[in-house]
Amino acid sequence: MSPVVHQAAIRHPARRADARTVGSRTMLREAMGRLIAARFSDNLAVMICECRWLAIVVALSFNGLACFRTPMDAQQVVTMDTTGGIGGGATEATSGGTTGTIGGSSSGGGTAGATGRNSGTIGGTARGGTTSSTGGVGEGGTTGGTTSSAGTTGTTVLQRVFVPTGSMAAARRFHTATLLPSGKVLIVGGDRAGTLLASAELYDPAAGTFTATGSMAVARPEHTATLLPSGKVLLAGDWSLGSSELYDPDAGTFTGTGDMKTARYGHTATLLPNGKVLVAGGDNFGGHADPASAELYDPAAGTFTATGSMTTKRYDHTATLLPNGKVLITGGDGGDDGYTILASAELYDPIAGTFTATGSMAVARCEHRATLLPSGKVLIAGGALAGTTPLTSAELYDPAAGTFAATGRMTVAREYHTATLLPSGMVLVAGGDDSSGDILASAELYDPGAGTFTATGSMTAGRIDFTATLLPSGMVLVAGGAGENGTLASAELYQ
Repeated sequence: MSPVVHQAAIRHPARRADARTVGSRTMLREAMGRLIAARFSDNLAVMICECRWLAIVVALSFNGLACFRTPMDAQQVVTMDTTGGIGGGATEATSGGTTGTIGGSSSGGGTAGATGRNSGTIGGTARGGTTSSTGGVGEGGTTGGTTSSAGTTGTTVLQRVFVPTGSMAAARRFHTATLLPSGKVLIVGGDRAGTLLASAELYDPAAGTFTATGSMAVARPEHTATLLPSGKVLLAGDWSLGSSELYDPDAGTFTGTGDMKTARYGHTATLLPNGKVLVAGGDNFGGHADPASAELYDPAAGTFTATGSMTTKRYDHTATLLPNGKVLITGGDGGDDGYTILASAELYDPIAGTFTATGSMAVARCEHRATLLPSGKVLIAGGALAGTTPLTSAELYDPAAGTFAATGRMTVAREYHTATLLPSGMVLVAGGDDSSGDILASAELYDPGAGTFTATGSMTAGRIDFTATLLPSGMVLVAGGAGENGTLASAELYQ
C-alpha cells in the first residue's frame, strides 16, 4: 500500500497539516448489467437493452414494427403505450427529452456551442400513468389518433455508468489531457509517487487503448496544456521552470518554444479568440512571491510577452473564456500560508490587455471548478476554504450583470474533482475528496434548467488529481490520478 499525500500538503503544509495515509479499502463498482428490463403484453413486447451509450427500443406488434433510437444522456426515461397498435394511433411519448449537441470547447474553459433539447426533463423522475383516449396527450409527445382502449404506460429508467477502458502505460497524477483534432487524447507528464514524468501517451477511443508517443524534454507536473489553432499543443510551466514545449500530433514529437517570463505552476492558460494564449497567476517553488503577473504566448512568434497584471496574486484559481471574448478569473489562494483563500473575481480584456474587478463570489474558494454553460453563464462548483474544508456550494456567474448568484448544492462536498460539460448541457462532476478526507468515486450531474445536482453512476475507483475529457462520441474519458492505494494508471469511460 502506498501513501497518498495531497497536492496542497506537498506545496503548503499549513493548508494540509493533516496529510494522511489513505486506507486500503477497495472501492470498485460493478458495471451496470446489460439487460435493463423486459416487458410483455398481449399486443406488444418492449425490450430495452443498454448498448454502450445508446438506448435502442424495439417495439413489435401485430400492426407492424417500430424502432426508436434515443441518445442516452444522464437518466433517460422512455414511455410507450401498451394499448392499440403502433400505426393505429396509439400514444407514443418520450419522457426525458432528446438532447442536442455541443460545438466543442477550448482549453481552460473555452467556448462551447449551443445545445438543444425537446420537451421533457433529462434526469427527471420516471412516471407511469394512464393514457388518454381519442387524441389524448402523452408525456412529452402527442397521440396521433384514437387508442383502442385506455391502458397504462410502462416506464424504464436507464442510467449512464462508468466502465473500465485500457490503462495508461504509466501511473500518473498532476498530468494533462488534451483532445486532439484526430479524436485521440494526449496525456502528458505528471508525477508518480514523487517521480516527475516527461513521458506522454495517446488514447485511441476506437481501440480503447493507450500507446506511447514522444516524450517531453523536461519532466513536468502541474503544467498547462493548450490546443492551438494549428493543431499543436502548448505545454507550459512546472514546479520549478518557466520553459515551454510544443507537441506536434503529425510528427508525434515535442520541441522547445519560448520560455515564460515568470516560472509558475498552478496557473491557468486560456486560448483567446485571436489565437494567443493567456497565462495568468500561479505559484513558484523558487522562493519568489506568488505571481499576479500574466503573459501572452504568440504561436506565430513562438514567444511570451508580458500583459497587464491581475488585481491580486492568485494560484489554484480558474480561468474561463466568455462568449464576449473576455476571460473570467475566479477565486484561488492569494498568499503563501495556504489560508488566504479568495472570493474575488476579475475580467481580462484581450483588446485593452488589462484586468478589472467584477463581482465577488459569495464564498471564498480554491481548487474549485468553473464550467461555461450553453446559456453563457459560468458554473462555479465546490473547492475548499482555508485548511481542510471542502465545499458543497455552487454559484453561477452572469456576464451580463457581472454578478454571482447561488445555485443548488452538490450532493457531496468536493475538492480536487473534475467538471465536464456534456452534450446535453448538463455538467458531470466526479471524484475529488470530501470533508472527511475520503477519496471519492461518486459522481453527480448539474442540470442548468433545474439548478440542481443529482447523483449519477460512480467511478470504478476513487480519484483525485485526475483528468476528465469529453470525447467526440459524447463519452467522458477519466484517466489516472491518485486513489486509495497510490497513483493510478487505470482509466474509465462515462457512457
